[in-house]
Amino acid sequence: MGFIVTCAIFVFFLTITIYFLVRSFLGSQGKFISRMCLLLNVLSITGIGIGLKPENAGDMTTAMIQLITAWLMTQIFLAAFLILLAGGRLILSFCGKSGMSRSFAGSRHGRSVFVMMAALALGLSLYGCFWGRQALHTVEYTVPVEGLGEGLEGYRIAQLTDVHLGGFYSLDDFQQLLEKAAAAQPDVLVLTGDVFDDARMTMQAAKLLDSYSDRFPQGIYYCRGNHEHFRGIPLLEIALADKNIHNLVNDNALVLEDSRPLYIAGVDYPMQREQFGYLADAYTKKAMTGVPDNAVKVLLAHHPGFVKNAAGYDTELVLSGHTHGGQLGINDISLAPPLFEYMRGWYSQGDTRLYVHPGNGSWFPFRLGCQPEIAVFTLCRR
Repeated sequence: MGFIVTCAIFVFFLTITIYFLVRSFLGSQGKFISRMCLLLNVLSITGIGIGLKPENAGDMTTAMIQLITAWLMTQIFLAAFLILLAGGRLILSFCGKSGMSRSFAGSRHGRSVFVMMAALALGLSLYGCFWGRQALHTVEYTVPVEGLGEGLEGYRIAQLTDVHLGGFYSLDDFQQLLEKAAAAQPDVLVLTGDVFDDARMTMQAAKLLDSYSDRFPQGIYYCRGNHEHFRGIPLLEIALADKNIHNLVNDNALVLEDSRPLYIAGVDYPMQREQFGYLADAYTKKAMTGVPDNAVKVLLAHHPGFVKNAAGYDTELVLSGHTHGGQLGINDISLAPPLFEYMRGWYSQGDTRLYVHPGNGSWFPFRLGCQPEIAVFTLCRR
């Protein structure tokens, strides 16, 4: 219910913004467009409310949510473009360019600019909703490690995260993702939460993931995200109980013996936000229990904030997700509101390195300038 209220408030302000922008460019001729935007936005909020009910899940609901997303994103882009344009004209007028200060309202020029901006906004929105979120690619990174032994030189770790199995990510999609991850020939596969996001798919998804266990020589390692808690941990535990998947719940596993052995640890997601700091400390301490001081440590943590805790254990690498990279960006820079301290890409906390993966799926079906990816990390000596 809270999400619906938040959406309704956002759409209300978006509608007001579009109303004034349309009038400023089209004058009285924009009345019809303003009214249509209002009507479609009311229908959009109603559609989101209907679509979020589990009993209404299905192909028709998925298509409806995609269309609503495309419509809302078109308005957001259009508003941004017109605000930037209006701001530029205002600056030019202050600089003495008096010819730029004339009102666009109702003029032929104003109509032309509006149509061009609307077409660009629609194009970007449709691309992000129907193509951008499926533009999977593989990225390769080298991770230098002090004193790395010969057995771990060139060791490859592939990461997937935030698959969000459900209406916008099918089991067939998941199988294709696993196939492409295996084709990168990593030694080990790690999944950092928000994979199992539809209780109806959990059993089949776990079975599918398990069927790929022999494609990753050193195994599959997994930690939970917040959406696994939303969908039901008991069902997930049953689904994973007899699978060749290392379900790391504040636990660790020895992956490979070497002069500096490789350990992969995983933490649960702290669902009590007001206790996040305390729980993150407790979860990390438990996950690192028994890990030798000289080990090469990789921590799987859905929330990137765990990097601060991991640094206290001299962890070489923290792999996380959760943020989806904002799902909107340019040149690997997130353009989404900075809701998280660690949003996308590489960060450091002392000698501990954090990678925030942009995710493979989404519960909000839109990606632009933030492609889903298979991230592969190769260990090397420093």
